[in-house]
Formats: sequence, C-alpha cells, structure tokens
Amino acid sequence: MAEKRDYYEVLGVAKSATAEEIKKAYRKKAIQYHPDKWSTASEQEKKDAEEKFKEAAEAYDVLSDENKRARYDQFGHQGLGGPGGGGYSYNGSMDDILSHLNDLFGGFGGFGGGSIFDSFFGGGGSSYGESSAPRRVGGNLRMNVKLTLNDIANGCDKKLKYTRYVACQHCNGTGAKDGNAFSTCTTCKGKGRVMHAQRTMFGGVQQVISTCPDCEGEGKRITTKCPHCNGEGIVRKEEITTVHIPAGVVGGMQMPIEGKGNAPRRGGEYGDLYLFFSEEKHPDFERRGNDIVYNLLLDYPTAALGGTVEIPTLDGTAKIKIEPGTQPGKRYGLRGKGLPTYNRHGLGSLVVNVSVYIPEKLSRDEKQRIEAMRDMNDIKPTAEAKARVWEQSKNIFEI
Repeated sequence: MAEKRDYYEVLGVAKSATAEEIKKAYRKKAIQYHPDKWSTASEQEKKDAEEKFKEAAEAYDVLSDENKRARYDQFGHQGLGGPGGGGYSYNGSMDDILSHLNDLFGGFGGFGGGSIFDSFFGGGGSSYGESSAPRRVGGNLRMNVKLTLNDIANGCDKKLKYTRYVACQHCNGTGAKDGNAFSTCTTCKGKGRVMHAQRTMFGGVQQVISTCPDCEGEGKRITTKCPHCNGEGIVRKEEITTVHIPAGVVGGMQMPIEGKGNAPRRGGEYGDLYLFFSEEKHPDFERRGNDIVYNLLLDYPTAALGGTVEIPTLDGTAKIKIEPGTQPGKRYGLRGKGLPTYNRHGLGSLVVNVSVYIPEKLSRDEKQRIEAMRDMNDIKPTAEAKARVWEQSKNIFEI
C-alpha cells in the first residue's frame, strides 16, 4: 500500500495556513480533479484524477477539523487511527464528496446537477441567458533599446518608432462594416453559450455549458465585413511614442509599457510593449555594477615624481593628485562619480586603475640618460618593494 502523503502537501499549503486558506486550497484542488473535467480523458487518467480528488477530500476533512488537525500536527497519520494505530482513512463515496462540495461552496452539484464548468467557469454568477464573451487581450511586443552610460547615469527620454496592430477606426475594432453589421448568432440565440448533455465516468448524464463555438461567446455574428480590415477589426500602423527611461537601469533589464502592444482581433484590451535594455560600449569607461572603471596610463616621469592629471568623468572632468613613486596597479577612487542604483538613492564610484607606460622607442641621447641611472641604488627595487608592487599589479588583471 502506498504511503500517505502529507496533508498539507496534498493541498499545497503551509502548516501555518489559516482555515480560510485551507478551504481555498481545497476548492482549487476540487476544481482541478473534479470528474467533469476528466470525462474525456483516458481510463488511467480518470482513475488518477479520482484518486487525487479523494485524496484532497481526505486532507480537507482532517485539516478543517480543529481536533483532527491538532492530533495530526502532533502525531502525523498514526495519530488519527484510534487505538489500533492504523492511520486515518476517509470513507466518503464520490457522491458524498460531491454533495459535500455543493454544500460547502455552492453550485458544484452532484452527478445529475449543474457541472463544475457552469459553477466556476460559466461567467461568475451570470445566468445562462446572459451573453458572456471571452476577454480578449492583444499580444505583447518586444523592443531592444541601447543606452549609453550617460543615459543610465541621468535617465533619459527615448523616442521609439515601431509597428503594431491597432483597432480599425472605420469599424471601431468590431470587424463589421460601419461597426454595426451584425446579426444574432443562430447557434446560441444571442446567449454566447450553449448547453449540451455529457455522460460522466460513473454513467450519469449532466448538462454542460460552454462558450458558443460559432460566435466565440459574443452572441452575434458579422453579416458584412469591414472592407478596411477584412473583418479582423485591426490594422497595422506605425507608431511613434516617447518613454522615460529611469536612471540606474542595467543591461538585460526589461520594462513594460502598458497598453502599447497589439490590439486583439474584434475588440478588447491592448497588450504591452516590453523594452529590453542593452549598454553601448563607452570609449573611456567600463561598468562594474554601480562603479565605473577608468584605466589611466601614466608616463614614467609622472609616476616617479608625482603630479596632477586630469581624467574624464561622466559629467565632465576631474583632477587627481598622483603620489611620487606610484606603481602600476595603484587605484584611486572618486566617490559619487559612478552610476545610480535603480529606484534607490546613492551613487557608485569612479575607480581609476593606474598603469605606467614604458617607452618603446628611444633616441640615442635618451638611452644614454637612462643607462646612467641603471646602477643608482634607488632605481633598483628592494624585496619589500617587489612584494608590494606585485600585490598592487593584481588590480590590473581584474579589469
């Protein structure tokens, strides 16, 4: 015999779930595995669904009862089996379960009553005589937007040009000529839904309500198509829209623009436009999170003697003081000169990585001058200097 699953796992709730959360979870499982929903499935699928349906009923029977739940929480399945310790077994038949569901939630019905689709998917309480057209939503669109580091630092407005489907103005998006060339659907008599008999796995017959296949739930049919959109209700149109890109976005981030996607066929809500951001390569900087990195190449005299150099920033230039004896791999940091964090306060830093340029070509006079320095004691590195310079030079390879 298969080991019983944890009741909380069966209903998909936490052990701290409230009574209302447990009830909602049971309702969801009951809808998922109700016999009506599996009437056209294979015999094995029907059997599996029935077992899960009963399993959910058993879990709810225990967890909805304060005393049973307390014993179960303390002792598990064995705590529900009484003196024999054989575990709990829910003995309700399918008729009992369905009857209980009908009392618990209303409208579930037994084998001969209203179907689960009528109760839960048939229009949220609307009567059969009312048309219930399905909600239509147009497709979403995607657009790639390239941003510079300056765009990201300050935020920007971007003018976007793209093509999408919009509602036809000549028929108001209905697809019918002049927006009113309709007739009542003869299949559903204008109700938008049809009722038909369906036999259940237990031999009973019940009435099932579904969306009318001929009018797609609208209750009416187009008699004369709009000549401008050929009855589709939508036409392609080139759009130009300006959107604001907030500061601090990162490459790979997406931002939805509500209602700027495609219109659906014959009326409904517009989809959305999703912007996907990528970063253009900057000639001077590399991005590292909210910091930006600048590689400064010093000439040998400035590195040896020190001085002041001017470097670029995102909003202009800045001067930094170079200490005498600056080695390759030395880093300087300028706080507040980096990038902002999206939807938060604070700015990153501008990190300056120093390297030193060694001349590649020298004149005879320059060679003689450098040669004269070769044997000077202060020119030769000490063991301590070697270790320090090597440690600093690791910074170069982190870029």
